[in-house]
Amino acid sequence: MWPQLYEWIALFIKWFHVICAIAWIGASFYFTWLDNSLKTPPQWKQDRGIKGDLWAVHGGGFYEVAKYQAGPKEMPETLHWFKWEAYTTWLTGTALLVWMYYFNAAAYLVDPQVLDLSGPQAIGLGLGAILVGLMTYEIILRSPLSRTKISLMASLVIAGTLFFYLFCHAFSGRGAFIHMGALIGTIMASNVFISIIPGQRKMVAQVAAKQPIDPKPGLEGKRRSIHNNYFTLPIVFLMISNHYPMVYQHANNWLVGMAILLLSAWVRHYFNLKHSGQKQPWVAISGVTGLCALAIAVSYPTNHPHSNMATATKQSLPSTALTESQQVVMTIIDQRCVSCHSQSPSDDVFTIAPGGAKFDNWPEIERWAPRILARSVHTQDMPFLNKTQMTPQERLQLQQLLQ
Repeated sequence: MWPQLYEWIALFIKWFHVICAIAWIGASFYFTWLDNSLKTPPQWKQDRGIKGDLWAVHGGGFYEVAKYQAGPKEMPETLHWFKWEAYTTWLTGTALLVWMYYFNAAAYLVDPQVLDLSGPQAIGLGLGAILVGLMTYEIILRSPLSRTKISLMASLVIAGTLFFYLFCHAFSGRGAFIHMGALIGTIMASNVFISIIPGQRKMVAQVAAKQPIDPKPGLEGKRRSIHNNYFTLPIVFLMISNHYPMVYQHANNWLVGMAILLLSAWVRHYFNLKHSGQKQPWVAISGVTGLCALAIAVSYPTNHPHSNMATATKQSLPSTALTESQQVVMTIIDQRCVSCHSQSPSDDVFTIAPGGAKFDNWPEIERWAPRILARSVHTQDMPFLNKTQMTPQERLQLQQLLQ
């Protein structure tokens, strides 16, 4: 019962996380589009302090949106805030990280072929790296490096690449990509929490007190909001990357992942330009072309840097060292699972081990035992389409011998 209940809880957390992320990213896209699409209003609106306006039609009606240069003369009775989309996305994402990767660190986070860490060591390293990454972002933004767009962008790219490299050389491929996503998501939520919302609260208080508005918090909030907007496509990719082992299991996964983050942010740049009235189709074309070229390049077979280590691990534990029950499990796994779940799969469809799960030796099988039981015994959706014809008797043996 527990493996299925565990999966149900994971499903609900992920479902809620995706819903929250849709709301947050949707708001980011909408307000960036809105801000870039505002036009100079008629003089009578300018006399009222309106900086820009926009007309739209949706849902069978017309909408008139106006943005004030500073603020209205009187505070409206109802003022809508956009903050919980960010907070709930971060909270559910953190819950998912803990539930999937920290409670199952041995299976999803630690890969002995990359770095032989204990579960607590890997968790501590992951949390520490996220905290240091957030501090690094803040230091860059508050330093002279942020004075020009080029130096700021170069600094963020270099720092991001270093952290991606660190994650990929400390954790499993899936664990590395999800931690890069957690780092970016934490930066985005932090931007809302420590800058955007406090700046808005200060502005509202000044308008309510009929005081002059200090523009600095608003400008800083807008800068960080723009950063969040460019982070959206990269973080969506990181959210779904765990379904695509050809990326996170690549020999140079950190380089492939970073290239996708940069190219997707470049594609997002095209839309931001377009919404501000600048038609630059070459930006989108170059971004999509780069992604296609990367996909083709990654599709060529490569030697995984840890393949020799995997072979050595397998040979270091001969069959004579296994108990009788372990030998039975190994035989079943070799016949029914290893065609896909191997360092070098022989399956005609899955050329990379799905989910990064490899069963080439007993330590690996023992590490993945809960997942083997959940998928081959409880839900029985593995082997995929039962291509290798695992029998009910074999499923029963796995249940009896692996529990």
